[in-house]
Amino acid sequence: MGTVLKLCFLCLQLISVHCHGRILKDDNSSSDLFKNRFQRIFLSILFGMFTGLICALVFAWLVRSFVRYINKAPILKGPVVFSPKIPPKTLQSALDNDTQLIGSSNSGKYFRTVLDNGLTVAVKRMEPGSPQLHTKSFKRRIQHELELIAGLRHRNLMSLRAYVRESNTFFLVYDYVNSGSLEDVMNKVRENQLQLTWEVRLRIAVGIVKALQYLHFSCNPTVLHRNLKPTNVMLDAEFEPRLADCGLAKIIPTLNLPAASNYGPPESFQSCSRYTDKSDVFSFGVILGVLLTGKYPTDPFFGDTSTGGSLACWLQRLQEAGDAREALDKSILGEEVEEDEMLMAVKIAVVCLSDMPADRPSSDELVSMLTQLNSF
Repeated sequence: MGTVLKLCFLCLQLISVHCHGRILKDDNSSSDLFKNRFQRIFLSILFGMFTGLICALVFAWLVRSFVRYINKAPILKGPVVFSPKIPPKTLQSALDNDTQLIGSSNSGKYFRTVLDNGLTVAVKRMEPGSPQLHTKSFKRRIQHELELIAGLRHRNLMSLRAYVRESNTFFLVYDYVNSGSLEDVMNKVRENQLQLTWEVRLRIAVGIVKALQYLHFSCNPTVLHRNLKPTNVMLDAEFEPRLADCGLAKIIPTLNLPAASNYGPPESFQSCSRYTDKSDVFSFGVILGVLLTGKYPTDPFFGDTSTGGSLACWLQRLQEAGDAREALDKSILGEEVEEDEMLMAVKIAVVCLSDMPADRPSSDELVSMLTQLNSF
């Protein structure tokens, strides 16, 4: 537009010079008439060019808007199934019937239900609380993200098998694992209802970090978990871990509160936009600390100033003082070889819990570091 105006101004100058030359040759009345005529012609041309440009821009905008509208994905209703084992009608019927509540968190409630074909599945009921999250644009966005999440395939991930949208509620369908979450298992350990050896705990840690390695290095674009904690680590009958809720915190802003979960990195207190793969590594470091110590970051024990006020600070202080053995869960102390492995694991946890993301190892490096402690 600026170029057009410059050309018009140049034309006006040329016309003015031309008219000035004619004024010197003609009498005043003839030159004024000639000048007015050229001015009217020039203004008509300028107005026509301006009007044409505006009309062209408006037309282009209308065409672009129309193309974007027809290319918008429809908002699907009813079951969207990604597994041939789940018939859509069977799933809808199961959701309409009574289901068994098996847990809840800030991201929703979990239910256990049995389909007509005998398949047992876990269903997560998710209701975005904020009114602006009920808009069509948000529903399209969450539909797109759920389809991407459904495409994630790894032995240490909970695969999304189907989802159902009803009004402003989403039901996410996963495979059912009967051992519960890592938090459920650690609670039984703390209550002396279950023995969890170091070998099993290390296997759990390796499985978690392998899932992170897949999300961070094998997925394009990179997938960040953003809400890694024991309640989102499900365990099968052999205590093989499977991460749940991958990426949900990205599409539900109300879930994107890693700092409030006591497993989030320091940078999450500043801005969620600073969350990176190294932030997931920090959360893993806290989980590794829980596996090693048997303590949760929310335990009253960490209210004592001598501990530094957190599980991360406590481990760092003991490591620096050369007293890392004091942090280990007494129920897993035993053979000398295992103790050496656990002490090495404390060092790995401490480096994962570094305040600066650049000082933390990547999930790819962690796989090598942890698998070298034992043979899997």
